[in-house]
Amino acid sequence: VQLQASGGGLVQAGGSLRVSCAASGRRFSLYSVGWFRQAPGKEREFVAAISWGGGTTSYADSVKGRFTISRDNVKNTVYLQMNSLEPEDTAVYYCAALRHDSGSPYASNYDYWGPGTQVTVSA
Repeated sequence: VQLQASGGGLVQAGGSLRVSCAASGRRFSLYSVGWFRQAPGKEREFVAAISWGGGTTSYADSVKGRFTISRDNVKNTVYLQMNSLEPEDTAVYYCAALRHDSGSPYASNYDYWGPGTQVTVSA
């Protein structure tokens, strides 16, 4: 599975942005997908995950209620809708795939990673 994140950009605090993770390869529906982010000088951290069928989602406490993860297995794409953005959300956002029915908050569990997309939130 090859992954490509897109949709990052510059947005003002309080604004919204949607990033996408497009997957190539067959049987994408057998993979759970997670979003992670890494800010300069910080470790990569979990943001959200979605099960292979889309029925189960999980979020980091820092984004709960503001971010929504979803997927379209016909389009082989996972989305992360980010609302009420804060400067602390500034980071490179990565998507990753895990061949399991449910996602994981641990980056080491994921099998495939794509290049990230930069999200910058100005104060």
